Amino acid sequence: MKLLVTGGAGFIGSHLCDALVGEGHDVVCVDDLSLGLRANIEHLAGNDQFRFEEVDILKREQFRPVVAQGGFDAVFHLAANSDIPRGLTEPDIDLQKTFLTTIEVLNAIREAAISRLIFASTSAIYGELDQALNEDTGPLWPISLYGAAKLGSEAFISAFSACFSIQAHIFRFPNVVGERATHGAMFDFITKLRANPRELVVLGDGSQVKPYVYVKDLVAGILFGWKHGHDRLNCFNLGVDSATSAIQIAEIVRGEMGLPDAVIRYTGGDRGWVGDVPRFRYDLTKIHALGWRAANTSDEAIRVAVRAELDLHPFRPQGAA
Repeated sequence: MKLLVTGGAGFIGSHLCDALVGEGHDVVCVDDLSLGLRANIEHLAGNDQFRFEEVDILKREQFRPVVAQGGFDAVFHLAANSDIPRGLTEPDIDLQKTFLTTIEVLNAIREAAISRLIFASTSAIYGELDQALNEDTGPLWPISLYGAAKLGSEAFISAFSACFSIQAHIFRFPNVVGERATHGAMFDFITKLRANPRELVVLGDGSQVKPYVYVKDLVAGILFGWKHGHDRLNCFNLGVDSATSAIQIAEIVRGEMGLPDAVIRYTGGDRGWVGDVPRFRYDLTKIHALGWRAANTSDEAIRVAVRAELDLHPFRPQGAA
């Protein structure tokens, strides 16, 4: 197939591009590089099945011609503001980068008569609920601007699907870890210990517990759900049955970096920031019934991701041989 990936130079998007090219598809990656990095896709630069376009989706004169002239079979829409706390200081960032980019993608594929859309959504749409979250859970009251923008995007995708005969696959991601990440607890902990190997400051009280999925497992789940979900509108939670606390992540990172004596200090409170959902559980019955399960548990995902990151960017403790 010929496929378009928006946000394809980002953390998850670049891994998706790797997988799609690996399956033999022709892939066009568009990214404005506001969060994505050329380094994430430079290894694909010489591949005839891959092309990168530095494009701002919100600039129609840039984006619409790429879609209109591409002859695409499907569009994977991952472009969004992935820095959730940033919405607190820039309230318009999720309106622009997360919601309006989705509207632009929907209008572009409608005009180009592209009939398949795959959308990256999030657990943040559910808000803060003390129950296992399944695809029919509601009412939905997100507590972050990011979650609100993703929920609004899902609503428009549903309407476009019904009005313009677009088959849509919506995948709700949990916390994702792995190499090329730019945000998240694991990434932050590694960054902090590189800067100060003697102390690790953890936001909150460390009791936050969430499911973490390894990025390559997530991509495998996206492709599996896309290939096996045949409804007009498909919606799946993707993730793992297990969960990992912030303190467990801190201890795994500290151990893998060879810093067992680094002091872990907590800032206090039951969450890391305003808009953070400190704990949630997914009901994965729907995707499991379809035949997919993640290869790694939540703890395994953290450890695999930490090791992969340290392989890419080695850290040598002071005094090590």
